[in-house]
Amino acid sequence: MTLNQPPRHQHGGNLSQLRQRSGTDTLVDFSANLNPLGPPEWLRPLISAHISDLVHYPDPHCSALTQTVAEHFTTTPDQVLIGNGASELLHLLIRGLAKTRLVVPVPSYADYDEVARLHGMNVESIALTESNGFALELETLETCLDEGRAADTLVILGQPNNPTGSQLAEEELRGLVRRHPHTTFLIDESFLDLSDAPASLGHERPDNAIVLQSLTKTYAIAGLRLGIALGNAELMARCRRLQPLWSVNTLAQEVGQAALADDDYRQRSRAFVREQRQALAEMLAQLPGVSVFPGNANFLLCRLDHPRFTAGHLTEQALQQGIALRACDNFAGLDTRYFRVAVRPAAEQQRLEQVLTGLLAPRRATPQRRKTPAIMFQGTGSNAGKSVLTAALCRILYQDGFDVAPFKAQNMSLNSFVTRDGGEMGRAQVMQAQACRLDPDVRMNPVLLKPNSDTGSQIIVLGKAVGSLHFRAYAEQKRDIFEQVKRSYDSLAAEHQVMVLEGAGSPAEINLKSGDIVNMNMARYADAPVLLVGDIDRGGVFASFVGTMELLNEAERHQVAGFVINRFRGDVTLLGSALDATLRHSGKPVLGVVPYLDRLGLPEEDSVSFKQGTLHTAADAITEDGLDIAIIDLPHISNFTDIDALTIEPDVRVRVVRHADQLGRPDAVILPGSKNVAADLIHLRHSGLANRLLQLADDERCEIVGICGGFQMLGTTLRDPHAIEGSKEPLAGLGLLPLDTCLEPDKTTLQTRCQHLPSGHELVGYEIHHGHTTADGLQPLAYNAAGELIGGAMRDGRVWGTYLHGLFDADPFRRWFIDRLRQRRGWPCDGRIRACYDLEPAFDRLADTVRDALDMDALYRRIGL
Repeated sequence: MTLNQPPRHQHGGNLSQLRQRSGTDTLVDFSANLNPLGPPEWLRPLISAHISDLVHYPDPHCSALTQTVAEHFTTTPDQVLIGNGASELLHLLIRGLAKTRLVVPVPSYADYDEVARLHGMNVESIALTESNGFALELETLETCLDEGRAADTLVILGQPNNPTGSQLAEEELRGLVRRHPHTTFLIDESFLDLSDAPASLGHERPDNAIVLQSLTKTYAIAGLRLGIALGNAELMARCRRLQPLWSVNTLAQEVGQAALADDDYRQRSRAFVREQRQALAEMLAQLPGVSVFPGNANFLLCRLDHPRFTAGHLTEQALQQGIALRACDNFAGLDTRYFRVAVRPAAEQQRLEQVLTGLLAPRRATPQRRKTPAIMFQGTGSNAGKSVLTAALCRILYQDGFDVAPFKAQNMSLNSFVTRDGGEMGRAQVMQAQACRLDPDVRMNPVLLKPNSDTGSQIIVLGKAVGSLHFRAYAEQKRDIFEQVKRSYDSLAAEHQVMVLEGAGSPAEINLKSGDIVNMNMARYADAPVLLVGDIDRGGVFASFVGTMELLNEAERHQVAGFVINRFRGDVTLLGSALDATLRHSGKPVLGVVPYLDRLGLPEEDSVSFKQGTLHTAADAITEDGLDIAIIDLPHISNFTDIDALTIEPDVRVRVVRHADQLGRPDAVILPGSKNVAADLIHLRHSGLANRLLQLADDERCEIVGICGGFQMLGTTLRDPHAIEGSKEPLAGLGLLPLDTCLEPDKTTLQTRCQHLPSGHELVGYEIHHGHTTADGLQPLAYNAAGELIGGAMRDGRVWGTYLHGLFDADPFRRWFIDRLRQRRGWPCDGRIRACYDLEPAFDRLADTVRDALDMDALYRRIGL
């Protein structure tokens, strides 16, 4: 059944109708004149906090909001009327005034005329002329305001006017109203707060003036509706009697009070509108046949003189390409040549330019390079599995024939890697690059933070250490750093077909959002839809999804494409009602349920799993011929991925040791890298682990291995003359190797290929360390290409160390190391390689599992592939 309705003046912003006509859900709406910044960030939490109040009727008198408005305009509550949008108030005021004559400049808001005629008024129009930019000429208006009809006359003026954007100076307007004290003036200030001259007549309002304001437009709450009228007490009382009870709902009343208190939002909105309006005007003026009229609001009126297009044709053609414009032929005084364009954010205005140029000047149109298609994984918290899922999607896209690259703007991790050109970057992005079969590139992780204390980190930008900063000092430099991040992204994205981005932590960390460069701000810059990942194995995943969405602002919520449940154990069909509930609460679908993937065989992103003691090894328990290798968990442990290859060996169990009484009598102890060697050396002593290591050094069965920082700790002296790690006082090492280490500001970062002298095997890895180590009487193990000693041993090779990260990745050397431990136990060994540390099969297994778990068709549509 079709519902027949009488024809009404058309307005912009009818999204359901526009989407139906355009055939797309991704419409960019330039037809509605709302604040382009979108609603303030406090809107959603404020509404959520008052949802429980909806069980009660709203205050029919809007008492609290009325008082707030009165205080805002320094007037009395009886001169304030609150309405369900400015449109309702317009009806009430015209009916309450009961005037017989309306004088209105045209073109102007069409409802002025319609509402007046609906209530039996005679309408006299004053034509605004194009020759002076549709500005109102006061002399012309005042000739219509003879005192004989003043008592029955209402003048309505838009301030600024819709659709022309013209505006009178406040002094001119006040002078006009005062010169005609017996004429009633209704000043529509619906767009005033978004104009360059926001001085309201509501402050020190003349007695014969009524002021109308639309919070709907100023605060982008068109679906909530809220308007304010200021007038004499008798008129306001009469209008209240005409107004239906409970016209303004509870939520709108609460929003109104908060809105009037938010002066900062209004100031930011005006500045944003001013900047974007200028850019929009300059762009439109370059189009053939388009004339742009000067305006002072958040929209511009244009005239189209084109041999093939009327404005109506143009709006229809643009609509088919996802752009909604407002044809203005239903405004009195305008014909089929005129259209109106709302001010929108820069990215949307660039899209408008592309569409209009293609329609109006196809020969002149130069194809604009669109942003490289992208998608981003963010999490409800740390260790939700973002890095692994990013790697999985990278490999899936690679398998499907795309040239894909990973990107993480900022990584905080003590696990790092050195690229071919000596740049340092996070291991997670190295792993993701491998999934894409690309060489690691520091542009994939332009900012790496390596914590060296509870409150500070070493800052690495584009592979190079730039110093250490307290977190607060780093936050103050975020704006400049983000510019470098964006340049890195643009450069990398220009070389690839698809980008897969990873966020950090959670986008809902409200104490960090203002300086965000890695989550939603990065997603918006890359135009990347966001998949929000939650770890169901931890519990509370649905609350995390809904709670995260509640803490995002509207632009951020729009960026979210859906959710991914990670690490699920069980029957997916049992989640049905929970998935439906998540969609109802958030408006976003669950786009995949990824099963719990044990023993991926891929490097961990950070130390979260390691610190939780969740190392997975091929040998779950010590068997009769199984080796026991202990790795010391240091407070500032770094590059613990050096042991990853050992965990795949079937005759080895790797375990994490934190306390001296946990050490026991292992076959080998590995002292790993550290970001603060001095502090971790002190920790070894205070915890009793240092004494146990010295005892094990005398055990003929045990081998002690130090890697990088661990290598330095095994020495006799650690000197820090530049206080890189804190104190300048020399510190005694464990004394197990004759080494003297001096930390220097310059950092060694290089890839190294060398020969392990005792075994003859080739090693490939990388060095990341401060300072230099000298040795006296040390059995050399390896030299780098510069001839520098990067490893040495004592006690028949049972105590040894090296600066080379990744040495256990080499299968022949790793088996040689394991067999030497077996020989000490008197166990048989044949030199046969039992495990191959090859990530390729792991990537393919991961990709196959994740492909089956995700709605790949939906993801490809969102990416635009």
